Amino acid sequence: MSERIVIIGAGQAGAQAVQSLRAEGFTGPITMIGDEAYPPYQRPPLSKAYLLGAFERARLFLKADAYYQETGCDLLLNTSAAAIHRAERTVELTDGRKLPYDKLLLATGARVRRLTCPGADLPGVHYLKTIADVDGLQQVFQPGKRLAVVGGGYIGLEVAAVAAKRGLDVTVFEAMDRLMARAVSPQLSAFYAAEHQKAGVKLKLKTGVEGFEGGGKVERVRAGGEVYPADIVLVGIGVIANDDLARAAGLPCGDGIIVDRNAMTADPAIFAAGDCTRHTGREGVELRLECVQNAIDQAKHAALAMVGKPKIYSEVPWFWSDQYDLKLQIAGLARPTDTLVLRGDPANRKFAVFHLRDGKLAAVESVNAAPEYLMGKKMIAEGIAVAAERLADLSVPMKQMGEEQRA
Repeated sequence: MSERIVIIGAGQAGAQAVQSLRAEGFTGPITMIGDEAYPPYQRPPLSKAYLLGAFERARLFLKADAYYQETGCDLLLNTSAAAIHRAERTVELTDGRKLPYDKLLLATGARVRRLTCPGADLPGVHYLKTIADVDGLQQVFQPGKRLAVVGGGYIGLEVAAVAAKRGLDVTVFEAMDRLMARAVSPQLSAFYAAEHQKAGVKLKLKTGVEGFEGGGKVERVRAGGEVYPADIVLVGIGVIANDDLARAAGLPCGDGIIVDRNAMTADPAIFAAGDCTRHTGREGVELRLECVQNAIDQAKHAALAMVGKPKIYSEVPWFWSDQYDLKLQIAGLARPTDTLVLRGDPANRKFAVFHLRDGKLAAVESVNAAPEYLMGKKMIAEGIAVAAERLADLSVPMKQMGEEQRA
């Protein structure tokens, strides 16, 4: 317990690791390195309630400022790591300092994928990942302004929903043929497309952005061979794992830092957790997850392994998105070959789509349907078989369905 632990990355995974290490009785020194000015904070509200102005900044922070001092965590903010020297077990900072470690946790997260098309560097082109990004957006989010959203995934659509509520003129450009195509079933895509259109959002599907134009600031978007006026652009086209440090240190990487089921890298002194990692999931498939659940659970498992109590990571992934008054909750990982079962009526804005694979529940997508999500998540974890007609039958409560299958 006199070992020194260094954590690179002051986000959700880093904060959870500190909490879990102390909860497991680790009493040695912990140093956390964060390249932003803020201690660890929640990112999901940024594109939703915080952007809307309905969530105070103070509520974003995962812990009170005093927590890190009280737990003996030396928090180095506005600080970046330049290199990992595995042979001497030190982390070199950009200011030249070297921090020794016995165990190292990489919780470096991911960075936004940036456009490289003509005009991408014009003022008025925004990305959303940090508090500073949202603060910059809020300054220009004014009723009547024309907002072009590039990307019809979670971030783009959450921003579009907030903008529509605030009276902006919103157009979403999506290169694929449906919204959230990589994340949800066609039924969910169609439902959300209709909801956004009802709110006045214009959708341009199968329309890739070719560039931006303007005199000194963005004024137009060129997409699909046409030109659209725009005062503000928000780009949400995914993220890239921050695995550069690990790669430079000779650790195996491939769209993320490769870790085992205990969150350990190829170096037994180095662990990794969160968006920056690639691991073998509970179904035996390699994947990289970009969600709070993975950051929290993987950090817990990394902490357990670092204190000599390894536990296999096999949690059910879960995700959520708030758009308008619709809460989308997803558990499990779907495949295109799954059998889809609809429970409820999308017209009532409360329904779920279940994904069956080999007779068992593999994933659930729910809209304003918490019981379906919660019981579905349990059934996925337990590998419960269920008949499609039972899932679709609204006269059978979800709780009863789960209990029947266990009996």
